[in-house]
Amino acid sequence: MKRPDTFRLHLHAPLSNTMGRLFRDERGGTLVETAISFMLLLTLIFGVIEGAWAVYSYHYLASAAHEATRYAMVRGGGWDNSCDGTGKAGSGYGSSMCTASPTDVANYIAARNFPGLNLTAADVCVQYLGSTPGSTTTACSASSSNTDNVPGDIVQVTLTYPFSLNIPGVPSRVLTMSSTSQMVISQ
Repeated sequence: MKRPDTFRLHLHAPLSNTMGRLFRDERGGTLVETAISFMLLLTLIFGVIEGAWAVYSYHYLASAAHEATRYAMVRGGGWDNSCDGTGKAGSGYGSSMCTASPTDVANYIAARNFPGLNLTAADVCVQYLGSTPGSTTTACSASSSNTDNVPGDIVQVTLTYPFSLNIPGVPSRVLTMSSTSQMVISQ
């Protein structure tokens, strides 16, 4: 009976010694640590780049809202003719002697090429608030009226933009950015 026990000991001893050495061996550990560190570093770098891109996009979104409000402000209801609504240069948008509807303002912004933004007319909400500052606003509707589109009234433009946040190693998400601008209609 002693013979099988010694046979088992001799059979398992080299295997257990080899496994023990493998678990204590540190060769290749630096390579794994470097790979993990690079993945974390690249995620951090791309996260900073995406954050800067988001700030950049918000800056241009605010600029677009201001430009749309300025466009509506100088094209109030005091003019006899209306803008043609195409949004192309030289088709009523080159001059300020026309009355702009909410659709005209939305098409004007959609026709502009803001760097890095792909704004559509659906992203633009134009509201005429009357002459009372701080009027309560309602949700933007497709059938906005121009009854308060006269000099001295307030025009408010709100732009909403879906920003895709894509960072490697992090689940993608969409941030909804919004910018609002108000001005008093001058003409």
